[in-house]
Amino acid sequence: MRPIGRPMKMVRPATAPRPRIWAVDNVRATLQEAENYDGSRVAQGHSIDEYLETIYFLAFPIGEYTPKAGGALPLASRVAEMLRVSRASAGEMLKRLEAEGLIERGEHKEALLTATGRERAERVVRRHRIIERLLTDFMGYTAAEAHVHADELGDTFTDEMIERIDVRLGEPERCPHGWPVDPAVEQAENHELAPLSELEPGARATIVRLAEHDGDLLHWFYDQGLEPGAEIRLESAEPAAGQFTVRLNSSTRAVGERAAAGLFVRRAG
Repeated sequence: MRPIGRPMKMVRPATAPRPRIWAVDNVRATLQEAENYDGSRVAQGHSIDEYLETIYFLAFPIGEYTPKAGGALPLASRVAEMLRVSRASAGEMLKRLEAEGLIERGEHKEALLTATGRERAERVVRRHRIIERLLTDFMGYTAAEAHVHADELGDTFTDEMIERIDVRLGEPERCPHGWPVDPAVEQAENHELAPLSELEPGARATIVRLAEHDGDLLHWFYDQGLEPGAEIRLESAEPAAGQFTVRLNSSTRAVGERAAAGLFVRRAG
């Protein structure tokens, strides 16, 4: 008989440990929380890393980050425009970044990344692109879906986890939209590429990267087959009217000004 007052020992059935590779459950929970959120990322505010990422792209401009005709906007205005926040909000964050030694002011009060700020910005960019590949290669998201979800997951993984994910993915060279995972490669390659809108009619080219800032546009690119690796020919161009015609395989595509500016190509030959 069991002695009175002695608690009965409960024996739990043996269960196999759950796999912890890539913390899939946490990733899915984070994505579900983001999908259920009723509001925009602008309403939530932008983190330091998001500001540094934007300043990084302004420092190495291509596409939508290139200064507009008539001269570049003051950086606070340009950052505000890219992040869709007020200039006052952008100005306050730039002051904070300067106080933390992540940016410094140039001769014309423009914001320049310090060595520390650039290192952190490049780490943010690389992390984002590796997470995009995790989403497409492992979790079944489409390339068009990956960008916004990678933004949502930016703070989910530690640096060590990112390195392990990179190795498990086979150390991919590019994100799903063609941007190099290594920021140094991206910076060098910027000089080799041009937006489709800058080609001459009759020019042949290969699509290398897709602009990521507009989710609807990104979906449209993939729906039209205009994706990295596709070989195209610019049949006609009317820049003043914002109308371009592209031949892809045996058919043509009508491409608007916004899309033409977001297709980064390498000229043939």
